[in-house]
Amino acid sequence: MHENVFSDAVVCRPLRSSPMRCERVGVVGTGIMGAGIAEVMATAGYEVIVRSRHETTAETTVMAIDKNLSRLVTKGRCTEDDKAATLERVRTTTSLRDLADCDLVIEAAPEDLELKRELFGDLGNLCRPDAVLATNTSTLSIIELAVAAFHPERVVGMHFFNPAPVMPLVEIGRPLTASDETVQLALEVVARCGKQGVVVRDSTGFIVNALLFGYLGGAVSMLERGVASKEDIDTAMVGGCNFPMGPFALYDLIGIDVCVAVFDALFDEYRDPTFACPPMLRRMVAAGHLGRKAGRGFYVY
Repeated sequence: MHENVFSDAVVCRPLRSSPMRCERVGVVGTGIMGAGIAEVMATAGYEVIVRSRHETTAETTVMAIDKNLSRLVTKGRCTEDDKAATLERVRTTTSLRDLADCDLVIEAAPEDLELKRELFGDLGNLCRPDAVLATNTSTLSIIELAVAAFHPERVVGMHFFNPAPVMPLVEIGRPLTASDETVQLALEVVARCGKQGVVVRDSTGFIVNALLFGYLGGAVSMLERGVASKEDIDTAMVGGCNFPMGPFALYDLIGIDVCVAVFDALFDEYRDPTFACPPMLRRMVAAGHLGRKAGRGFYVY
């Protein structure tokens, strides 16, 4: 591995061929992130098995991938043949046992530590001892999942950003137990998917969220002080910092409930008041104003 792999963050490209091979990828979770990661993997040429607890949500995932690829065809960024080939590489299952022969399994379940621990325990039992198990978490402790998986040296973080097919970055979270080969395989997969990997120590928030949520919390504080309207704050950050969207539009994209969970995880880890969740967000969650997915957050959709 790169000699600086244990530093807080290292921009990495694969430095050598990993002794492990990856051709078949399992994805556990059929939400927005699970569907996006499955699409990314299938587009890169991997055989993908998506596990859902229910057949209906599995079918919805395939439909979401189909719809997104159709948009790419319309824009001329993908051919009908490419779309058909990508969809042929995706199949679904309701059984974790069907992931037993995967080279890499990426967990994209909700941010619930007990749920994820149970999943990694099951996957550790079912998958081959040489299979790499990855989690898409950005807030939970990877080491707690690694020790539940019976082969902790094979567990790594692979934090994709939403929307996964579009966002170019993947944070590779390295727990204390991960082997060089495991991290190397994660980097190789990320590179094959056409994305940039950065290796970061297993720490809550990794790089992006640990920096981003201080900014997001500051935006709510500014709004509450009456410095400017949410519209003008968003406009200022887009026009003045060249951000693709302002903080309140970003809140709605991420999901207010998700943001509350991230704030709480960061505060629990660091006890830094910068990461104290703004009370306004908890009230919005109580009201069901969760952002785009609910039709209303800071803005109405």
